[in-house]
Amino acid sequence: MTTTLTEKPTLKEIQDYVLATKKERGFNTTDKFYECCLLAEECGELISAVRKNNKGGSVGSGSTIGNVAEELADVLIYLCSLANMHQIDLEQAFRDKEEKNKQRSWKRL
Repeated sequence: MTTTLTEKPTLKEIQDYVLATKKERGFNTTDKFYECCLLAEECGELISAVRKNNKGGSVGSGSTIGNVAEELADVLIYLCSLANMHQIDLEQAFRDKEEKNKQRSWKRL
């Protein structure tokens, strides 16, 4: 069986898709610390891709320009996976946090 995504999925549908594909592929769905480490690794790859794509950024010997879109997608996959492991509806968590943020006063430096 192959899991598919709708044309314009909701965040919940993406979360469900990530869980289903991880199970299909035999990937980790329970070890939260390991998944957090993988998320950190992907964040590092994203930072590297952004730096390499930045005007004037240097690329070392044998290194290639990183694909920011792919790295962002990887970060989203691991973020959804961690939310799944903690039984968190990421969209609802986002909405709840934004309600708190609306009550804050923001200072610009």
